[in-house]
Amino acid sequence: MVALERLCVYTSMMAGPLASYDLLIIGGGINGVGIARDAAGRGLSVLLVEQDDLAAHTSSASTKLIHGGLRYLEHFEFRLVREALIERGKLLGIAPHIARPLTFVLPQSPESRPAWMIRLGLFLYDHLGGGTALPGSRAIPLDPDGFGAALKPSLIKGFSYVDGWVDDARLVILNALDARERGAHIRTRTRFEGAQPWNGVWRAELTGADGTSHAVDARVIVNAAGAWVDEVLAGLSRQTRPHARLVKGSHVIVPRIHARDHAYIFQNPDGRVLFAIPYERDFTVIGTTDVNWNGKPSNPHIDADEIAYLCAAINRWLAKPIGPTDIVHSYSGIRSLYDDGAANPSKVTRDYVLSLDHSRGPPILSIFGGKITTYRRLAEHALHRLRPILPAIGNEWTAEAPLPGGNLGRFDVFLDDVLNRWPFLALDVAERLAHAYGRRLIAILGDADSMAALGTNYGYGLTDAEIDYLVREEWAMTAEDVMWRRSKLGLHLPPEAAAAVERRMSALVDG
Repeated sequence: MVALERLCVYTSMMAGPLASYDLLIIGGGINGVGIARDAAGRGLSVLLVEQDDLAAHTSSASTKLIHGGLRYLEHFEFRLVREALIERGKLLGIAPHIARPLTFVLPQSPESRPAWMIRLGLFLYDHLGGGTALPGSRAIPLDPDGFGAALKPSLIKGFSYVDGWVDDARLVILNALDARERGAHIRTRTRFEGAQPWNGVWRAELTGADGTSHAVDARVIVNAAGAWVDEVLAGLSRQTRPHARLVKGSHVIVPRIHARDHAYIFQNPDGRVLFAIPYERDFTVIGTTDVNWNGKPSNPHIDADEIAYLCAAINRWLAKPIGPTDIVHSYSGIRSLYDDGAANPSKVTRDYVLSLDHSRGPPILSIFGGKITTYRRLAEHALHRLRPILPAIGNEWTAEAPLPGGNLGRFDVFLDDVLNRWPFLALDVAERLAHAYGRRLIAILGDADSMAALGTNYGYGLTDAEIDYLVREEWAMTAEDVMWRRSKLGLHLPPEAAAAVERRMSALVDG
């Protein structure tokens, strides 16, 4: 009753009718923005609210892979793997600037799974997703100057296969951009305080970054709050027990362990797999852990046990061991998985569950679990569930529609065009910008004929022109937004450059 009374007070203070939407989406991670994009493109009115920055939490803390999940075959999750493999191909097609194929090397050792089992798993992996343009798996020698680079000399054979890599945070941003351009309203730094039934719809109270509260109406609430999904349900009195299983996954970043382009997937004695992936030209990202999480999900950090686990696990394979002092950065995210009762967090299903409740008033659709790879298909399934409630929903459309900047064809040809149009760009800067923005790059560089024309260069080609664009078009409000989510330049910029970016952001946002 207290929440309802507060809403009544806010409603009485407002002049004129409240803004009304078909969907109020809570959560600016990949599932929330994916649903917002799909729904807006089908003609629905959409408001998405995110209490922090877009991709501020789990959706920027992934292993950054678009893959079927080779290890899920051992758990007989064939539907999930097949769907993910199909989606891998679609995502490589609609976002060739931020997603690309990546070769994985799986070394074979006496302690790992037997060769026949690996061959069988890779055969299924090659064929479950149907036709694909990616090369098939194969047995390979682990030459020290080739696929065996950085590995112990005793490792002489293994297997290779091809999956995909994606810039996870930029995937979120691009979906949000497309959603906005199709009519959705995207509000970051806006907190969902609660909602009550009101004349057949939800009346929700929102609080903006400035502390101002206001109310909106929505026919349906989509609860894509990730690690906060149960908290949202509890606040709406729609939860009888927790359904989310919170699992922390942590990664470490170390100086690059080899100069080749391939990644590694290692088999651990505990049955888990470990990835070592080339990252940001100069680094390797290693992960991930699976640890049950009972704390607040807002700001998780890697702990000493996780660091020890990752170092010990990868040192079983590396010729030159790594230790805690080699770590230049780490990141952790809280996965909100559907609690299927598994005792081991590594064995909790990664499949998603959509829970629709409209038994006691207006409907709320809650999202549990899911993978970055399958976010687009999850959005289609979500809107399919809502079609009886919102019969005006249009048809599916996202499978072939490029994400913003992604209508570029072959990336190497596009990169040549960028270098020809803006010849003053260094190759590494041109590659970074082309990957991040695709054909939207013109909105940053325009008719510039020199780096000086773009304003201050803070390093690695990050200029005033790019920062201004990120604030104007991509909801960036802090230096962290720019350096760790819109880009990964936080790994590269020295402290004095990072401080200068902070000053620039303060002048733009606060000034």
